[in-house]
Amino acid sequence: MKDKNVIEVENLTKKFGDFTAVNSISFEVKKGEIFGFLGANGAGKTTAMKMLIGIAKPTSGNAQVAGFDVFSQPEEIKKNIGYMSQKFALYDDLTVKENITFFGGIYGLSRSKIKEKRSELVAELGLGDILNELVGSLPLGWKQKLSFSIALIHNPIIVFLDEPTGGVDPITRRQFWEMIYKSANNGTTIFVTTHYMDEAEYCDRVSIMVDGKIEALDTPKELKEKYHADNMNEVFLKLARG
Repeated sequence: MKDKNVIEVENLTKKFGDFTAVNSISFEVKKGEIFGFLGANGAGKTTAMKMLIGIAKPTSGNAQVAGFDVFSQPEEIKKNIGYMSQKFALYDDLTVKENITFFGGIYGLSRSKIKEKRSELVAELGLGDILNELVGSLPLGWKQKLSFSIALIHNPIIVFLDEPTGGVDPITRRQFWEMIYKSANNGTTIFVTTHYMDEAEYCDRVSIMVDGKIEALDTPKELKEKYHADNMNEVFLKLARG
């Protein structure tokens, strides 16, 4: 595996019986890159992500994530990545403090390290007043910021974000992307799925999946030029319509 690539995928395929959900996709992601993984619902991007984070076994092909093989080393992959999903990220019936402690433990941090990280999060996010509040009582924007910070608590090489800004207002989305930029500048690789095409503009490179295949992969600027489009939404529509 090349030093600069933290994800390498070659002809990765996932079949469910006769149905091919992910059809021989190939790409690389560089260290510190913000990589957008786009596609309509049913395009195969969630299935592809599940293979990369070690919770679904590919049918065929090759892939390495953080230097580990998706077939033979899924547990090593899980230790070296962070993951945040729109649907499930934190426990609503635990307090902010309890969530930090719980996930710190899952990621293998010692008690002293969890305490240190908790102090850092309190200072960075201004959590002092809500540390003992139930997460379920927090506004969605707070939950998103906290989820992202907890996904980074063990200093992972890569963080996978699955539709991280779904349902939040534009100001909170912008604040969230500022957090993403800061993490990428610190060397963390960001692999993000989104259905907001304006967010695709914030990525270093973008891949667009259609019917299980990667139909386009380049910088937003290059994709707009190639498809004679003013924005990424137009690029996406042209590809989706074939």
